[in-house]
Amino acid sequence: MSRPPLLTLDEALPKLLASAQVLSQIESVSTFDADGRVLAQDVVSALQVPPQDNSSMDGYAVRSADCAQANAVLKVTQRIPAGSYGTTLHPGEAARIFTGAPIPDGADAVVMQEDCEALDDSQVSVKSTVSMGQWIRRSGEDVMRGAKVLQKGDRLTPAALGMAASVGLAQLEVVRRPRVALFSTGDELVMPGDISPDKMPAGAIYNSNRFFLRAMLQRLGCEVTDLGIVPDQREATVEALQSAAQQHDLILTSGGVSVGEEDHIKPAVERLGSLNLWQLAIKPGKPFAYGNIQTAHAPCHFMGLPGNPVSSFVTFLLLVRPFLLAMQGVKNTDIGRSTRIAHFDWPRADKRREFLRVKHNALGGLDLFPNQSSGVLTSAVWGDGVVDNPAGQTIQKGDTVQFISFAEWMA
Repeated sequence: MSRPPLLTLDEALPKLLASAQVLSQIESVSTFDADGRVLAQDVVSALQVPPQDNSSMDGYAVRSADCAQANAVLKVTQRIPAGSYGTTLHPGEAARIFTGAPIPDGADAVVMQEDCEALDDSQVSVKSTVSMGQWIRRSGEDVMRGAKVLQKGDRLTPAALGMAASVGLAQLEVVRRPRVALFSTGDELVMPGDISPDKMPAGAIYNSNRFFLRAMLQRLGCEVTDLGIVPDQREATVEALQSAAQQHDLILTSGGVSVGEEDHIKPAVERLGSLNLWQLAIKPGKPFAYGNIQTAHAPCHFMGLPGNPVSSFVTFLLLVRPFLLAMQGVKNTDIGRSTRIAHFDWPRADKRREFLRVKHNALGGLDLFPNQSSGVLTSAVWGDGVVDNPAGQTIQKGDTVQFISFAEWMA
């Protein structure tokens, strides 16, 4: 019996995202605490930003007509710090003004203090000619009243929080956090701290996947319940999965999803719901499981990642990350790619799409980690991203390649 063809990433991802229903519950959170959350409604400004014309420099507010020639001498009649408002400026007068202070009536320009010379407490010499409007920030230059400044589905960044605050919002309506239960599988797994390196049994390995998966889930704004190692008895596994499904939106495991592996997870999920074992045309990553577990209220999603650390790491970023963002209402879950120059050769084309761990060098090109094995997690620590290399594609030094940054991917 022939095996079904491998599923490409471009085929698998839309299938997966079609199952990602946006969470319906909305929370109101302090703008201070909203970093990384996803907006549940548009943010529309009720005011102009800045609210009035103001100075972008420390200096003097003047009438440009009084400074048509250099070295004009003006009478300083007032001092306007930020947060206060001056009086009308008359011909021949200047106002000492500071950054952010409103422009007084009558003034139409600001001269930075470096271009002025204070003659005494009441006079200033403007050394240069002045153009109307210079160093003035106009009302509404940043935001106009009624403008949509942030959109439903935006994932909030520090800059976005500042924008929300600038239009007066102390609270933001956001989609609730996805609740994810994290399981680990594999009799060979040992937790750091339980057994010292010098006493590790033959065949045992430390459970590294549990640590980076939990961290990446938390970076995506998830509430994570770490349920440890899956029990090695079938009924205990069924009970653990059924219990977790009642309180979570997604159950995530690593290991035990390859065809033919002996594992209690697959039959347990199939007993409680449904499970599809996909063979993906990506490297590293090939095996991936998606299904759901039925509950009284709504199905709980299930995803199984490969056990090899780099395969689990890359597959999470390619499939789990966009799924969880889509559940929170993010519309564009794709990650940006940029072009770089390869400073390495990759002479062996693979039938699968490859994600090669690379690092920028001092010349601005990309170096390749020498060992691209799916079990070598060092490659992901050493690298600052991956080359997205199409199936069947070789690479020669000097070729232009598509680069994905880890920093952006894991933000």
